[in-house]
Amino acid sequence: MHKIIGLFLLAVISACGSNSGKAEQDENQQTKIVAQYPSDVFSMDAWRLMLGNGEHPDTLLNYEHKDYFYSTNDGTDWVVFKAPNGGITSPNSHNTRTEFGQKKRWTPREGGKLTGTLKVMHVSTSGDARVAASHSVVVGQIHSGDGHENEPLKIFYKKFPGHTKGSVFWNYEINTEGDDNSGRWDFSTAVWGHDMSVVGTDSASYPPEPEDGIELGEVFSYEVNVFDGIMYLTFESEGHETKTFTKNLLVSDYQTREDIPEQTMSLFVPIGQDGVERVNAYEGELQFFKQGAYNQTNGRDPETNMVWSTGSNTYNGDVAQQYANGSYTEVWFSASTVGSGISPK
Repeated sequence: MHKIIGLFLLAVISACGSNSGKAEQDENQQTKIVAQYPSDVFSMDAWRLMLGNGEHPDTLLNYEHKDYFYSTNDGTDWVVFKAPNGGITSPNSHNTRTEFGQKKRWTPREGGKLTGTLKVMHVSTSGDARVAASHSVVVGQIHSGDGHENEPLKIFYKKFPGHTKGSVFWNYEINTEGDDNSGRWDFSTAVWGHDMSVVGTDSASYPPEPEDGIELGEVFSYEVNVFDGIMYLTFESEGHETKTFTKNLLVSDYQTREDIPEQTMSLFVPIGQDGVERVNAYEGELQFFKQGAYNQTNGRDPETNMVWSTGSNTYNGDVAQQYANGSYTEVWFSASTVGSGISPK
């Protein structure tokens, strides 16, 4: 009788489809539920999605795309975000992404909170090592929906070919003073490993491998908590020191040319980006979170921009060829939450 009931329950689970995942048996012949769709892993209610082919699916419930967005299980359920080096981009970017965009908008004073637990499985193995964005992916963002639509936060993972360990760092982009946004620049802060400014001496020579870096497939997590205009960042990974940072989003640190950091002078000023920030930074502008795999490696000529044009192989946009030859990025998330900012402990 118990065996009959067990078989009946297994049949019910299978018939229920993706809302309950799919039933599998582990090595001890015990039935477990494995996510069938990304929406089985964590809630998608707060998000819209852009795929690496430019599509925006109408609903994320029971949705997957086997080339860009799907679930997998290696003992843990994961949502896979995958993006080639060359694909369809958003109007204001030259880079391909498979990435969530938050539906809700909020000002820095209103605040918001984003968390993610993830592991980066692949970054492009092609690209010019002199270019700061080569071999990297953005896995979380705050993006402004007003004004210049700049980004007060981008969380990167970057690993050079041949290295075992990569770097996690976060960038703050100034909200440029005035109507001309061409002088905008990022300031990069290392979490584990190097910051963005550490590059190769020529197109195929790499800097020293970071001793405290994060390997491909190594799990880490971040929390972005914006409360009363202050951004609080927390990064955690087993076996690594927990790192915390704060950044005021209401008052600029970069109001005059004398305030421009040396890192920026060496990285961005040579490409003509030497602006200053408006006094009240991002105050009053609507913001939203983004999360997933925003591939920073593209096929543009490095001589046009030695920070963002990475000269990667794109195989004329052939996605299958890019995936077969390492010209893509792939990020797995096991957990994601988004909500209101809270007073820090």
